[in-house]
Amino acid sequence: MKINPVVVFLFFVFLFVNCSGNGKGNREQEGKDTAFAQKNRKQTRQEDFYQFLDKFNSKRIFQLERIIFPITVLAPDANRIALEPTEEKIEKRDWELLDLSYDSTYTTRDFDKYTQTVNFRKDTAHVALRGIDNGIYADYYFKLIDGEWFLVTLVE
Repeated sequence: MKINPVVVFLFFVFLFVNCSGNGKGNREQEGKDTAFAQKNRKQTRQEDFYQFLDKFNSKRIFQLERIIFPITVLAPDANRIALEPTEEKIEKRDWELLDLSYDSTYTTRDFDKYTQTVNFRKDTAHVALRGIDNGIYADYYFKLIDGEWFLVTLVE
C-alpha cells in the first residue's frame, strides 16, 4: 500500500491546527478563570479594621487616602442656642492628622480621661470616644468599601 504524500501533509496540518487551537483556547479560558478567581478573592478579602486603624493613625498620606473628602463633620456651634450642632464640610487641604490610638491608661490619667469603644455593623465601624467628667465626646464612622476601610463622617 502506497501512502499519498499529500494526504500525510494534510493530516499533519490538520493535527497541528487543531492542537494549537485547543491550547490557545485553554490558555484563554485559564486566563479568564484566573481573572475571575482574583476578582472574587479581591471581593471577599476584607481589610482587618484594627490593622487599618494602626496605619491610619500613624501615616498621614495613608490617612488622607482613606477619608472620603469633603468629609461631613457635625460639631456644636457656640453661636447657636444650646450649642445646636451644625454641619460642616472639611476639604482635604484643611484636614489635620487624626490619631485614634488608644491605651487603657487613658481612663486613669489626671487630665482628659476618656474611654474608646469600637462597634461594628455589617460594613461599618463606629469609634466612640467618651470623656470621664470632662466633656470629651466624639464619634468616628468608617465604612468598608471594596474591602477597604474609609472614614466617612465624624461627630464632635
